[in-house]
Amino acid sequence: MTKYFVYDVFTDSRFGGNPLAIIPDAADVPEGDFQRIAREFNFSETTFVLPPDNPDHTAKIRIFSPLSELPFAGHPTIGTAIALARQGLGPHMTLELGVGPIACHATKQSAQFSTQVPLKILVEPQVADVADVLGLTVSDIVLHTHRPTTATLGIQFTITEVRDRSTLSSAKPNIEALRRFATKYPHAGRFAQHVYTRGDGVIFARMFDPLDNIPEDAATGSAAATLGALLVKCTSAPQEFIIRQGDDMGRPSCIEVDAQVEQVTIGGSAVAVMEGQLL
Repeated sequence: MTKYFVYDVFTDSRFGGNPLAIIPDAADVPEGDFQRIAREFNFSETTFVLPPDNPDHTAKIRIFSPLSELPFAGHPTIGTAIALARQGLGPHMTLELGVGPIACHATKQSAQFSTQVPLKILVEPQVADVADVLGLTVSDIVLHTHRPTTATLGIQFTITEVRDRSTLSSAKPNIEALRRFATKYPHAGRFAQHVYTRGDGVIFARMFDPLDNIPEDAATGSAAATLGALLVKCTSAPQEFIIRQGDDMGRPSCIEVDAQVEQVTIGGSAVAVMEGQLL
């Protein structure tokens, strides 16, 4: 039997943040079962830890959503690194992900990782189309720093700034509009929508990806990294901020972002919630 853990990530409190299932030794798990196991947990992601391809690295991490394998994701990287630290590895680690090796520093309570994958802009969808998808009006969308932009550091997100916290809370994705968006903008990839607003030195965010069986995500480190890289590109200046996400779901999370011209670092905490065995 194979052990698994469930961690809540980007939080220091159980039942906050984003839950993650971790299979810390997946070497004997049939590869064909990875997707089935992720679907059984039905969290936004499940990770499978394997021996690294490069013996100088710490581990190879494969990440699965309920519907597909992902090359990169933030809260799985943070949560898995902390789980490995609790097994005595680290604190410095190199994790092999689908986007390449990622440098991490992890303790039993917190972790951070850095990525130098360059930002890629895929498309700038029309404001009216994005407003329709989010159940908002065109006037709700802020255009001062950037237009709604689909970008990626490994996973695609359409990133949109809205005018205030109440507008953010009122966003409600329209599935039919999202399907039309997917048809009109096929380069937008997963069609995930990352929406944010700024206030009091903090960025408040929500992430919706219902076409990938994630109605809303409590904490999305890969989107936070992409937002940081996008703001650096748009302002030509380094960015350092905290993202609060998950409040509207009752699962508050806190993501630390330090975005430089050629590197983005994401940090946060995680707590163990349960463990068990795959039969």
